[in-house]
Amino acid sequence: MPGAATTAVVDSRRGTQHAEGPATILAIGTANPTNIVPQDEFTDYYFGLTKCEHLTELKDKMKRICLKSGIEKRYIHLDEEIICAHPNIIDKQQPSLETRVEIAATEVPKLAESAARKAIAEWDRPATDITHLIFSTYSGCRAPSADLQLASLLGLRHSVSRTILSLHGCSGGGRALQLAKEIAENNHGARVLVALSELTLVCFSTPDESKIVGHGLFGDGAGAIIVGAGSLADGERPLFEMVAASQTTIPGTGHALGMQATGSGIDFHLSIQVPTLIKDNIQQTLLDTFRSVGNNNPNWNDLFWAVHPGGRAILDNIEGKLQLQPWKLAASRQVLHDYGNMSGATIAFVLDELRRRREKEEHELQQHEWGVMLAFGPGITIEAIVMRNPQLSGLKEN
Repeated sequence: MPGAATTAVVDSRRGTQHAEGPATILAIGTANPTNIVPQDEFTDYYFGLTKCEHLTELKDKMKRICLKSGIEKRYIHLDEEIICAHPNIIDKQQPSLETRVEIAATEVPKLAESAARKAIAEWDRPATDITHLIFSTYSGCRAPSADLQLASLLGLRHSVSRTILSLHGCSGGGRALQLAKEIAENNHGARVLVALSELTLVCFSTPDESKIVGHGLFGDGAGAIIVGAGSLADGERPLFEMVAASQTTIPGTGHALGMQATGSGIDFHLSIQVPTLIKDNIQQTLLDTFRSVGNNNPNWNDLFWAVHPGGRAILDNIEGKLQLQPWKLAASRQVLHDYGNMSGATIAFVLDELRRRREKEEHELQQHEWGVMLAFGPGITIEAIVMRNPQLSGLKEN
């Protein structure tokens, strides 16, 4: 029967196209701008930069927000020199989107390059072995976009397969990793570079009652993660195995978290309801995700955790809802403390901190075989990945 023979050949070819094993994270790199602002000085810095010291009541409120944030310092690209060169950034009466996009078009891929070079150095293979590039950012609004510029800066092959993800916000890192997992597992020999780079410049604005919480949380940074599947080449070392992934949207929450391009930059909206909405939906989302790997009754304290630290309240609510032991979210809290919320790039920092703690064996209970990664973004969207420690799952480097 010719039809059956043809089907067999097609199936055979598909088999050779797929990787032989699960997607794994092979290397991680991070980077930040050089400008550091201590959190206890940020309010004075911000109100001085925007020339709004006269708004004393709002300034006092922001100081209280910064004090309770759990953040020690943040890295911010925007400084007084940039404001002096582009005063329209702090003038609501003048359009500034074009100015912001112009600056971001150079600085976003440049920051991503710094993180990517660190990841590639750890991976210890030439950049030309990268087959796919996924770039996630809310900080760019033009084409050719940051993915093409990064490919050029790194000297990737002209045949590299590029994907740009825009305006996913804080869930961008989780979405990019899920996509990298699918690409790696469905393309034999693929090596995917995930680049995450964010600058608050595009959302920067003068003090406003509805935005000071965000201005008190967000910082700038970039992360790069190399993902592969199947047989590992000499020297490749699996850091985390990505077993299963899910994306869940909480119905009726589009109003709570979002971004909108305007003449004065990207206007972001962050409702005070966000931590509660995540708390009310996180357990069911996790149960559904773990059910996909045959675990219908996971013990949350038997897992390691890589949670996007959207803010102290989000971490506190997740910890309380799932009754997690206090050290379970230590990696996320450390990143929040050291960097603030860097939107989609933050998850790379959390994974890097988590593997560093695991390698130092600072916490015995970090050595669990199974774990989970969580990121949250507009929608409200919850990105979840069931993860595994390769050293405990039997997946070893060659």
